[in-house]
Amino acid sequence: MDLFLIILPVLIIFAIGFIGQKLIGFDIKSISTAALYLMSPFLAFRTFFTNPLTMDYLYIIVFCLILTVVLFIIVWATGYFMKATQPELSAMVLGGVFMNSGNYGAPVVLFAFGAVGFDYAVIMMVFQSLLMNSIGIFFASLGGEEKATLKQSLNRVIRMPLIYAAFAGLLFQAFSITLPTALMEGISLVADASIPTVMLVLGMQLAAISRKRVAYRYVTAVTVIRMVASPLVAAAILYFMPVNDLLRSVIILQAAMPAAANTTMFALQFGTEPDLVSFTTFITTIISIGTIPIVLLFLGV
Repeated sequence: MDLFLIILPVLIIFAIGFIGQKLIGFDIKSISTAALYLMSPFLAFRTFFTNPLTMDYLYIIVFCLILTVVLFIIVWATGYFMKATQPELSAMVLGGVFMNSGNYGAPVVLFAFGAVGFDYAVIMMVFQSLLMNSIGIFFASLGGEEKATLKQSLNRVIRMPLIYAAFAGLLFQAFSITLPTALMEGISLVADASIPTVMLVLGMQLAAISRKRVAYRYVTAVTVIRMVASPLVAAAILYFMPVNDLLRSVIILQAAMPAAANTTMFALQFGTEPDLVSFTTFITTIISIGTIPIVLLFLGV
């Protein structure tokens, strides 16, 4: 019961967004864009500005790259043996490879491991966003009706203010630049508002997800990969990496998160089996209510 209480605050905010969307019907894209382009950059800047540059940054980057490659191989092999079409395989990659490390993972880490663990989660979130907005878009366009060029994919990555904010935070830290207290308080206000906002957005997105008829065997396969294989692969990778116990726990917990909500937007944009991707997001998010406490128990929380 105590483990469930850790994720209960997160679920409450998801529920508020879900109910609000059902009753009122917000413009999700506008709110999501505001959170991504106006609020999250302040969170990234504060995190990278206030946390000393250590080897942990490199470990997180290396881990994310290895996990992405391994999960892609697992998804590709699964899709090959299931005789999935190219659009179906691309949809499986979107759902199986990319976890919801931002508007689900980071808040759960905050409640489970506190402020230090949350800083690790934000660093991982920034790099995962980079991977999702490059590799994710590539696969969405590869199997979609609307093809995206390499230039279009790169332009989307270049337009991400999250990356520039994180880089600015690192530069300010490297050159020991001190910001006025009033300015930092303003940055913190926006940064603190970003997490509950993106949590509300996820609840809204779940309320708007289309639950049409889909190929349930692919949903089942991706769900097993996302919710079972991913944290196990993460634990295996970390066995060979000299990371501290807290970072190890944060990374495994992040790897156990459901499919990223942003992949649904990619699938809709490029016509890459959007019903399959959205239903996978919905199912893995629902299942995570039971699996996340199990992972927390495994981590000794």
